[in-house]
Amino acid sequence: MTDRRRTDGASLFATGAIALAAVALVATFAVAARAGSDASATSPGSTGGQAIDLDDGAVADPAVDPVALMQSSATAMSEVTSVEFRIEREGAPVFIDQFQEIALDELRGQFSVPTRAQAELTVTVSGNLPTRIGAVAIDSEVWISNPVTGDFETLPAGYDIDPSRFFDPEDGWQPLIANLSDVELVGIDDRGGERYHVRGIAGADDVRDITVDLVRDQDVPVDFWIHPSTSLVTAAEFTTTIDGADAQWTLELDRYGDSFTIEPPENVRG
Repeated sequence: MTDRRRTDGASLFATGAIALAAVALVATFAVAARAGSDASATSPGSTGGQAIDLDDGAVADPAVDPVALMQSSATAMSEVTSVEFRIEREGAPVFIDQFQEIALDELRGQFSVPTRAQAELTVTVSGNLPTRIGAVAIDSEVWISNPVTGDFETLPAGYDIDPSRFFDPEDGWQPLIANLSDVELVGIDDRGGERYHVRGIAGADDVRDITVDLVRDQDVPVDFWIHPSTSLVTAAEFTTTIDGADAQWTLELDRYGDSFTIEPPENVRG
């Protein structure tokens, strides 16, 4: 590997990591969910607030109209003010750099409107080196941690990164859910309490938007788990095909409405 390629790879590592953070702020696919002491080195902390109780014993109606349910869910997701999320990827690697050396494994984080988010990403470099990096986005400014030192660096201006995109009423959850086709009620599952299990097909454009361009040119069947009384999405699973191989994605959402402290990192290297 040449020195030039090493330099470009380091730059792409930062760019790709932030793109994935947006996925979940995406939640998005993105965003750190009580990640423990390992996360504290790369992500600011959070303080507890009054979250929506998703374990409230709500009972799901087996006769619910799945199309009406998903319309209600689209509205509920468009009104989200804060959330904690986790995204996991299994199966075929999903690379976030043009050299296909950095693969996303997991992303954990927190999001608060209008434009505050923090995340921890777990990636595998060169097929065998697991690494964690932190990301913080506030308004138009983004910081990313150095995987070796833990210090944060400010990304330069010019990056098209909007952490509010995950819940943007035009490009986020609301249109993804509202535009689902072939919607069906699979059943009622116990997943942290009773949840509607609904399946539908998300169009290629909505999939591209919600994954910040990581997944393109394919309609994707998505399984959603919906809280009965709030219509909030608590989990989603889907499979994408990239270069002929399947990658399985799992998204978990929790602590809606909680209060998170998301501030610029203190250990920023100039």
